[in-house]
Amino acid sequence: MVNSLHDAGDQLYGWRGRDRQGRRARGEMRGKSPVAVKMALYRQGIIPLIVRKKTVSWFKRGERAIRHKDIALFSRQMATMLSAGVPIVQAFEMVARGSSHPGVRELILAMKSEIEDGASLSQALRRHPACFDALYCNLVQAGEQAGVLERLLDEIATYQEKTESVKGKIRKALFYPVSVILVALTVTVLIMIYVVPQFQDMFRSAGAELPMMTRWVIGASEFISGYGGAVAGVGVVLMVILAIRLWRYSPTFRARLDQWLLNAPVIGNVMHKAALARFARTTATLFAAGLPLVEVLQSVAGATGNRVYGKAVLAMRDEVATGQSLFVALGHQPLFPPLVAQMVMVGEESGALDDMLAKAADFYEEEVDNSVDSMSSLMEPVIMVVLGVLIGGLVIALYLPVTQLGSVLSGR
Repeated sequence: MVNSLHDAGDQLYGWRGRDRQGRRARGEMRGKSPVAVKMALYRQGIIPLIVRKKTVSWFKRGERAIRHKDIALFSRQMATMLSAGVPIVQAFEMVARGSSHPGVRELILAMKSEIEDGASLSQALRRHPACFDALYCNLVQAGEQAGVLERLLDEIATYQEKTESVKGKIRKALFYPVSVILVALTVTVLIMIYVVPQFQDMFRSAGAELPMMTRWVIGASEFISGYGGAVAGVGVVLMVILAIRLWRYSPTFRARLDQWLLNAPVIGNVMHKAALARFARTTATLFAAGLPLVEVLQSVAGATGNRVYGKAVLAMRDEVATGQSLFVALGHQPLFPPLVAQMVMVGEESGALDDMLAKAADFYEEEVDNSVDSMSSLMEPVIMVVLGVLIGGLVIALYLPVTQLGSVLSGR
């Protein structure tokens, strides 16, 4: 099984070979070496003939540029086409023609070619792990095996649309305050570099003693205008690069960052509810597809969007694997509120676990909406305070000596 949750040290390899029926097959897989990739292919029933390390091409860059909402739109279109009785190859061709995204169009045509060569839809999806993760592929495979592919694609599309909606609301709530603060910092730096030195020359020619606040601003201006500003800028860039590399290659750093986000004021509450919504939505979708609960929880652990919640879900999976009910396993995890546990209990007793989890997902998605609106309202006075301290402080520091100089000159 090709899993998108690969190790950071894995390399991407392209392979060609033959499947159990002797038909030609090709695709991509991540692994630590060509030998590891060959062994993984043998376990999947594929005889590899060629395994080569992939180089970055325009097409792969195009795949990386494909966004989650593009995949959600593809899922919705395919579900609609298949529900209308359109053959799958023709559906791929129609969706490709209607796409305005070059990367999406190339991806769809590549999968169409693979299906024409004899691959199933889930096999074609697994050959593009940059776009389709294991969760997506498992759901499609379950739909193929149960003969309800169009229904599963419709559920996948709904799941992706709701997930993207939650993430979009969180990004929208964070974008406004961050952008305003960045603009305020940029204006402050420009004032320090170009405006403060003009006042400094005027103050020096007057020869008056400057207030403490003004001396602080002049000192900061000299630091930013000199080498200190360049050093600070380089330091910030290096810190950003270090943070990005730690995020990509350090699971410990990512886990600590996720824990910090959950504990952060204001945003922490939103992150908790977003993780609960994704847990409930993903579990409901997978369980409705007919997957075993242990396998469902294994997939859900990587889909909550937070490693702290992912670790808790894996602990629940271990308990469920030993025969415990999901309700009992949930009760041992303090991250999950009593509401989720109670709805799971009702769902298990009534045999409608997927329906109850879907209702829990609806509830927490609405809670995320309300929390984001509340957070946006709370951020507005905070932004005003930050702007007042930055810009207002500078104005006061620069014009306070001017008033004192006017008093001195009028006294003469």
